[in-house]
Amino acid sequence: MTGGLAMFASFVIVWSLPGQEVAVPRLSLVPSASPSLRLSLTNASGGNYSIQRSTNLASWAAAHTLILSATNSGSLYVSNDRPTAFYRAVAMPSVSQGRATTVVTSLLACAGARIAGIGTIAATDGTRWTVPAVTSFTNGTKASDLYNDCTGFRPANINGVSLNAVPIVEVDADGQVITGFLFADNYFELYVNGKLVAVDPVPYTPFNSCVVRFRAKAPITYAIRLVDWEENLGLGSETNQGNAYYAGDGGLMASFSDGTVTGSHWKAQTFYIAPLASTNCVSELPDGTRQSATCSSSPACAGNCFAMHYPVPPNWYAKTFDDSGWPVATTYTEAVVGVNNKPAYLNFPAQFSASGAQFIWSSNLVLDNEVLVRFTTP
Repeated sequence: MTGGLAMFASFVIVWSLPGQEVAVPRLSLVPSASPSLRLSLTNASGGNYSIQRSTNLASWAAAHTLILSATNSGSLYVSNDRPTAFYRAVAMPSVSQGRATTVVTSLLACAGARIAGIGTIAATDGTRWTVPAVTSFTNGTKASDLYNDCTGFRPANINGVSLNAVPIVEVDADGQVITGFLFADNYFELYVNGKLVAVDPVPYTPFNSCVVRFRAKAPITYAIRLVDWEENLGLGSETNQGNAYYAGDGGLMASFSDGTVTGSHWKAQTFYIAPLASTNCVSELPDGTRQSATCSSSPACAGNCFAMHYPVPPNWYAKTFDDSGWPVATTYTEAVVGVNNKPAYLNFPAQFSASGAQFIWSSNLVLDNEVLVRFTTP
């Protein structure tokens, strides 16, 4: 168990699950005629939490709901009604419906590119969410181009790329220099050992690929934020194939010179799911993970679709973050991801298709729009 374990009298408070870690809350014993505790929870992302109770750490039942909104903090009282009581906080989704309000028209000006906008939307519980995701695109260091139509850099193969000119980001001063190659549909942010190394210079399209270099010490924790961008903000859809509300798909392939490649040995968790005709198809498991694999990938709800938002743990990229409760990443073929006409991928077989790497995402390549993936080397 992670996130803080404290015992007061006969209380044991377990404030987070593996993979659902939140900031360690303040716990205080509140004097009263009947002993009770005030449980305080903080999370920079806000959101809903189910406060679950157990007497044996094996079976859990919902006891309270705590909503963190404007202040991103909340508290409640629990009474000492059993010899021992265990409590934990599990992230619950917020639900929104319809189109978000645009706050940034586009993050990138590029001829022929899709508009990479940013919006905000209010959920039914009063929380507000940024869609498609809160990113570091504006302030983050842009990854170097492997292939990028926006900058006009279009090498036919790796020989046209000057790898030695790629700047080295120092993560660990006593580490080794590692080169990485990434192809993401659509956007990535790469963290290494807890440090943001680079962000994708093209948040949406045209499809590009990137190369990074960094100095890091093993064991290395790779953590990547992935975003399948959307034209219809808050609805998880775009114009495609004559459909104004087409649900696009995602995908990531990456290989690194330390031998790390993407595959099913990575972990992947989704935090924004859309478009949904109904939220009933999303299954939420007792350990806090969720799956949208049974939801329709072409819902007919158009501009009235639902979306589900989950708070992102504030330290999800840290080496110390416990991702053991996250599902394993799902792998996808080149045909499913659709790269047969993308030179940003095809021009570099040794770095991608022949590297041993696989395309990964969560269990739903289409509806899961913000996905966090992690892997730690031996």
